[in-house]
Parts: sequence; structure tokens; C-alpha cells
Amino acid sequence: MVDRRYEGIRFSVERVVHDGRQRDVVRHPGAAVILPVVGDDQICLIRNYRVSVEQALIELPAGTLEPNEPPEVTAARELTEETGYTADSVELLTQFYPSPGIMDERMFVYVATGLVAGNPEREAGEEIENLVVSLAEAIAMIGDGRIKDGKTIAGILFYDRFRRGAQEA
Repeated sequence: MVDRRYEGIRFSVERVVHDGRQRDVVRHPGAAVILPVVGDDQICLIRNYRVSVEQALIELPAGTLEPNEPPEVTAARELTEETGYTADSVELLTQFYPSPGIMDERMFVYVATGLVAGNPEREAGEEIENLVVSLAEAIAMIGDGRIKDGKTIAGILFYDRFRRGAQEA
């Protein structure tokens, strides 16, 4: 049995009964996360004000999937909208569920290479600025707590451990 409790702009909340127990589940269309490789060992992060936590977070660019939009299309679109970069190549790195205890959102993490700088097409009200750093600096920022965003931590560390490491082997 499913009982829709809330219908928002980007997600809904349903009360689901499973094995006789009620659970509230957030239904989310998913998101694309982009790790933009700017140059030799440099990536583009963004500083993005998040109303939910009332502070600017350092993150990888990302965006919610539009209806019937493949995640790689979302990734390319969000890369340009948030950073101004366009990419020659957008390749899937990994995918994961950020919080499966309460929601069905799946995040697709892409690596964008062959970047060409341009003007961002940010939505009205977005408070975003680019922050280009070395991969080593991004990892240090995770270690010292400057990066607190889960998708960014997962994307950078996965890239460093499995993608970048495999290329160097």
C-alpha cells in the first residue's frame, strides 16, 4: 500500500507499508554529479550556498534529472549551467544511493574532460562560484573538513582511488 503524503517541485513523500510496518519514503528522480577535470591534476569545484544548511558548501557541480532525461545529458547541462565549462567527454564514473534508508534517489557521478571555458548559465537566485584546485588540495579539503558534502566526498575519493589510480598503474 502506498499513500502519497507530499508532492513537491523536485520530490514527493510517500507512506509505504512493507511487512506490516509503515515507512515514509522520499521519491526523488535522481541526480547527476560532475567531476570536471580542468587540466593536469586540477578539478573544478563550486562554492554553493545551500539554504537547507544555511551556509556555502564546497561541492562538485550537480543537478536533478529532468523527466525522461538521461543522466549523462543532465551532467553535461549542469556542468555548463553551474561552471560555464563545456566538455568533449562526459563518462560515467560510478553511481550510488546517498541515503537509501529514507529515499530512492540515485546519484550518477560523471568525469568531464576536454573542458572549454565559457559563461555559466546559473538559475536566478543561485549563489555559486567556481573554485579550481588540485586533486591533492581537494582531498586535503575532505580531510580537514572544508568539504562536507557527501556526493563530493564520494565522487572525489572514488575518482582518486579507482579511476585516476587505474590510469597511473
